[in-house]
Amino acid sequence: MDLDTARFAQGLHEHTAGFAKAVAGADPEAPVPTCPEWPLRVLAGHVGQAHRWAADLIRSGPAPVPDPFEADPGAPDEWSAWLQAGAADLAAAVLAAADRPVWTYFGPRPATFWLRRMAHDTTVHHADAALAAGAAFEVAPDLAADAISEWLEMLSHPVMATLRPGFSALRGTGQTLQLRPADGVGWLITRTPGGVRWTRATDTADVTLTGPVEDLLLVLTRRLSADRVTITGDHGLAEHWVAHSAA
Repeated sequence: MDLDTARFAQGLHEHTAGFAKAVAGADPEAPVPTCPEWPLRVLAGHVGQAHRWAADLIRSGPAPVPDPFEADPGAPDEWSAWLQAGAADLAAAVLAAADRPVWTYFGPRPATFWLRRMAHDTTVHHADAALAAGAAFEVAPDLAADAISEWLEMLSHPVMATLRPGFSALRGTGQTLQLRPADGVGWLITRTPGGVRWTRATDTADVTLTGPVEDLLLVLTRRLSADRVTITGDHGLAEHWVAHSAA
């Protein structure tokens, strides 16, 4: 993790506000193509609910993950204020906790874990909202790059075999996949019998996906189709990876 707490807080607020702007005036029952079972109302409820859940977790300890369909974001014209209040609550909880370890899926971690997790989760859901509403979307390269690293950190953690058994399909026998941004160092992913391994490196691989880091993030999380980036090498390997690795 190369970014600091202030940058994650900034990203959280930017993408919460961006989400609210994207859905302003949209039909709350409009389907979200990238979250096929959810209308916009549920997506908005999930984002604000997740921020509040993480803030409460930091203050009081773990609680069951809430059901997005039970979230109540209020009337659509109240969504913006409700969403931004949840983001502010989460940021305040993280700052108050300082470096105190809190519960996470991966064992005790500093409270910043949840600020980072929710900043990136909100970014991806901002993309969902923008795609559903036909609104513009952009994410700063530093946040997009860290979101890719964070997702690979989670994907490669041993506990994910229990949390998300479907990720076992990503095991392999040494196949390699490179995510190569237009600028900067890429990510080299290796599929091993024990799970996914990765490092920041620009190297040869069985298949390479090249493009702007924003597009790589959205392809990795299956918000954009793989044809948005340039694929060199084993297309089947790339397709299999994207089909089984999305958040």
